Amino acid sequence: MMSGPQFPLPANEPEVHFGKGTAAAAELSQALAAREVVEIPTVIGGKRYFSNDVVEVRAPHDTQRLLARIHRPTQAQVDEAIASSKAVARDWASLTHASRATILHRAADIVGTRLRMKINAATMLGQSKTIEEAEPDSACELMDFLRFNAYNAQRVYAEQPMSVPTAVNRADWRPLEGFVYAVSPFNFTAIGTNLTTAPAIMGNTVLWKPSEKSALANYIFFEALEEAGLPPGVINFVPGEAEMTTRAVMSSRDLAGIHFTGSSAVFQSLWKEVASKVESFRTIPRLVGETGGKDFVLAHPSANASEVAIALIRGAFGYQGQKCSAASRAYIPNSLWGEVSTQLRDRLAVLKVGDVADPDTFMGAVISQASHQKLSRAIEAAKDDAGVTVISGGRTWSEPGWFVEPTVLQVSDPKHALMTEELFGPVLSVFVYDDNAWDETLTLIDATSPYALTGSIFCTDRFALHRAESVLINAAGNLYLNDKPTGAMIGQQPFGGGRASGTNDKAGSYLNLLRWASPRVVKETYLPTREWRFGA
Repeated sequence: MMSGPQFPLPANEPEVHFGKGTAAAAELSQALAAREVVEIPTVIGGKRYFSNDVVEVRAPHDTQRLLARIHRPTQAQVDEAIASSKAVARDWASLTHASRATILHRAADIVGTRLRMKINAATMLGQSKTIEEAEPDSACELMDFLRFNAYNAQRVYAEQPMSVPTAVNRADWRPLEGFVYAVSPFNFTAIGTNLTTAPAIMGNTVLWKPSEKSALANYIFFEALEEAGLPPGVINFVPGEAEMTTRAVMSSRDLAGIHFTGSSAVFQSLWKEVASKVESFRTIPRLVGETGGKDFVLAHPSANASEVAIALIRGAFGYQGQKCSAASRAYIPNSLWGEVSTQLRDRLAVLKVGDVADPDTFMGAVISQASHQKLSRAIEAAKDDAGVTVISGGRTWSEPGWFVEPTVLQVSDPKHALMTEELFGPVLSVFVYDDNAWDETLTLIDATSPYALTGSIFCTDRFALHRAESVLINAAGNLYLNDKPTGAMIGQQPFGGGRASGTNDKAGSYLNLLRWASPRVVKETYLPTREWRFGA
């Protein structure tokens, strides 16, 4: 049962303003201009390992610029990381919640002050984010995860069973028996923060495999945790090759959980592998995953065309559409489509794609050559498809980086692959429906995609809106009314979806933290009975 200081409900971290001429803009510019090539080690039990198995990290929008070198671990070192987690597990679990929470709060303040520009710059350069996308992620959301996870863990610990006059009951909120494997993606620096510290605040030890593409910003955060006093071995930083690292993890009987964000296919493969060898683990591992999306925007004839167009631009093309929540399929009534399509063309014609250090840039590059090739193939196929009309965009180029123009495609078939398959890039597919087909369109949206992550409905007709919410009850874990389907805030919109989009365990809330605890309920009777017969 929790004892000690009570932490107050945190407020969301306010964004810093980086307008031209501000001190913040000048400081950020200096951080972006730094040319140090960072050597990123594997860190096990506080010890740094540098290897000959090196992967280079280059800026996606300027592939000639080398940012860092990742020193990947051997399988023996991954095994050592697992042993390190096990060695420190009992001591970490024995700390009070206040002790663990203080480390998270210290780390938040370190990032928010001394490291804010450094981690923002690393996110901008390594992941090709503009400052408008980086600051809410690598600064604000990162700090929010730390503070809200500390607060929400307190809520979990405070949840206790009822006692009665003859006995006292309590719940011991134990960590899982073993270590948690945290696998974080490239697109949000803050996700790595949550995947690691959510289990850790509940007393678990963690093996963290970050994406190579985000490893630079993730390593800066890891150093902040060390500075904040995180004991060696509680979170081991293991930027290993994915298949080898996972193979080593799956071979350990001490695997207690997997905290994952990434593709649906990879998460499903992890689930299958755990299931196939479940008897070999000490406990049945907890699997928590937030994966893909084919997120919809639905406009009702009562909606405002300008509001819909702006939501589509921001929702589909913010961070090059490389968000699991990005708007990637839209359903627009015929009566609005003329105005919406005109506004999309006009605004996208002046939307700047290029160097993220330029404050006028709206979109940077996609993350890699593989992503660029996939998107280029999809766009070229759409141009040759008689059932697809290019409304805007359609260009791609590879100098000086992996650029894809924001592209809007109108499809005649609402079941077209462009409406069902996740592309993870700046491509928006639109189906125009008859104004009188509202109910049919709702059914269509629900049945079209295997995913159920986010969705957005623009509608001022309250009866129609109520009908949409009802029909689409399972189509999105996060539903936005008269807003774009991106930008969930910690503490305000706990995030996650179902179906092929994951386990819907709501990152940033107490619901996620419950998955990293294994409660023991203890009953202590005051006066045990001394009579074996009932009714005596």
